[in-house]
Amino acid sequence: MRPGLFSAAVRKAAGDTPLEIREIQFGWPHTPFGPVAEVHEASGTEDDMIEALRGIEICVTEHGPLTERILANCPDLKLFCTSRGGPVNANLEAATRHGVAVCNAPGRNATATAEHTLTLLLAAARGVGDTHTDLRHGIWRGDYYDYDNCGIEIDGTTIGLIGFGAIGSRVAKVLHAMGAHVLVHDPYVRPQALAGLAEQVTLDELLTRSRIVSLHARVTPETTGMIGRAQIAAMPRGSVLVNCARGALLDYDAVCDALETGHLAGAGFDVFPEEPVPAGSRLLTAPGVVLTPHIAGGSQQVAHKAADIVAAEVGRYLRGEPLHHQANA
Repeated sequence: MRPGLFSAAVRKAAGDTPLEIREIQFGWPHTPFGPVAEVHEASGTEDDMIEALRGIEICVTEHGPLTERILANCPDLKLFCTSRGGPVNANLEAATRHGVAVCNAPGRNATATAEHTLTLLLAAARGVGDTHTDLRHGIWRGDYYDYDNCGIEIDGTTIGLIGFGAIGSRVAKVLHAMGAHVLVHDPYVRPQALAGLAEQVTLDELLTRSRIVSLHARVTPETTGMIGRAQIAAMPRGSVLVNCARGALLDYDAVCDALETGHLAGAGFDVFPEEPVPAGSRLLTAPGVVLTPHIAGGSQQVAHKAADIVAAEVGRYLRGEPLHHQANA
């Protein structure tokens, strides 16, 4: 997200309201985001934000943190808009106590992440990762025509999606159109949303029936570590596992064990328990893995969608209208 995209979108949403805008750029994406004080997935420091927000009423950001210390030192702040799918870089409890409304941008990268999920899913199911690497080293993998090595088609395959929100539902539509039988585990989805598209099942049933499983859940105390050694063992031998959601959902050591024994035929990951992936990670040498560096939610269209969503909230605030995507009380 370029600050200039935010500025242009905010000025358009503000109409004739005069604005004085200050722009600042932190290190992300070239410097990975991470924890800042008590918040997660943020870029910049508390001192950076305190200096940037002096006298500022509205903050529009993607990864800038909002912590207790920042709030205590920025008394003029009234609205904090983060262009993330979830407000992971904001301390919502502290913001509420300080009278600051926090808005996020749900669905801003749903299409991009769904498309990237399908990219990794297809690549992992057809052995693209290993054959690509070998071919670049001059090795022609004719053995991938062997019955036990060749991949599987989507048409006629049972595929399980864990989570059916903005991203999971888009993935389901494409897989359904490709002829897959789609299973969904999501205790919060309304049955009518699945009609004709997918079958709602328990997690245990999804794992035992699905040849391909893709994760689309948000990280909560309920979902953290939800796919571990026992869940992977319940999947059919030769299955494929994909995760473009969050690394905390999955036991990656158990995944590597399953890949090395052949219980999993392949995996596609865009998110990891530690980012960047450490040089000695088993994921870098495990067979059948396709990896990307947490880029599923990034596209040029996402940048404009995110800017427009948060700018619309700024416009509502300036006009005294109810906010649409307020994350705190």
